[in-house]
Amino acid sequence: MSADGQGRHHWFDDEAGPVVRPYAMTRGRTTSAAQHRLDLIAVVVAEPAADNAEADATLSPEHVDIAGLCRETPQSVAELAAELDLPVGVVRVLVGDLVDAELVHVNRPVPPAELPDESVLRDVINGLRAL
Repeated sequence: MSADGQGRHHWFDDEAGPVVRPYAMTRGRTTSAAQHRLDLIAVVVAEPAADNAEADATLSPEHVDIAGLCRETPQSVAELAAELDLPVGVVRVLVGDLVDAELVHVNRPVPPAELPDESVLRDVINGLRAL
């Protein structure tokens, strides 16, 4: 925040527009209850209740933007951060809020340890070819 010589302060950057600190968007929080498994490639999908997100006075404009983007098409956490030009940490907290409010759900990627071994897949393919 800078003073203009007359005692007034500027809360904006002439080139960037209004400046809002990320912690203001998350009310100072750095985590949410649902954040523990929100990978960058986790896909956020809007629930039917997200259609009325604009009418919910408890949601911030960023919450409404996330719900709107996910209503159009499911988005990964990384895509949301890029589209909204917000830090990934902020998006994780905001998505966690929306999960708690049951406005979105998150499809998480399968952990590599749970994926089938490549040799098993080759054996299955070879077995199918042998039929």
